[in-house]
Amino acid sequence: MLDLGIEKLALIGVVALIVIGPEKLPRVARTVGTLLGKAQRYVNDVKAEVNRSMELDELRKMKTTVEDAARDVEHSIHTGASDFEKQFSGTSGETLSALAEPEAPPPPEYRHPRKNWRLKQGATPQWYKARNGVRTKALSGAARVARFRPHTINKIT
Repeated sequence: MLDLGIEKLALIGVVALIVIGPEKLPRVARTVGTLLGKAQRYVNDVKAEVNRSMELDELRKMKTTVEDAARDVEHSIHTGASDFEKQFSGTSGETLSALAEPEAPPPPEYRHPRKNWRLKQGATPQWYKARNGVRTKALSGAARVARFRPHTINKIT
C-alpha cells in the first residue's frame, strides 16, 4: 500500500497550495474529502457484500450437511421399521391390533369467546368505584352546580 507519512502529506499540501492557489484550495480539499468518503463507503459495501456471500455459502454447506444427516436418520428409521414389520409379520392380526393405539378424536374447532366489553366495564364493584371517585350516575349540569355550591347558613338578624 501507500506509505504516506506526515512529511509526504505536508509536501503534497505545499505543492497543492502552489499549484491550485489559496482561493480554490478549500473547495478542492472539500471535494477530495467527499470523493474519498464515497470511495471508502463503496469499499466497505463491497467488503460487506463479500462477507455476506461467504456466510451464505457456509450456511448452504451447513444446510446440506444437516439434510444429509436427516436423510441418514430417516433411512435408519425406515430400515428399523421394516425389520420390525418382518419380525412381527408371522404373528396374528389380533396381536397387532391390540398393540396399536386407538385413535384420539380430533381437537374441538376454535370458537371466538365473543365477550361483551360492556359487561366487563360493569363488572367493577361498587365499593371500588366509590373509593376511587368513579361516577356511577350521570348528573345534569344544574344538579352538579347545586351539589357543589357552598352552603351558607342564613343568619336571622
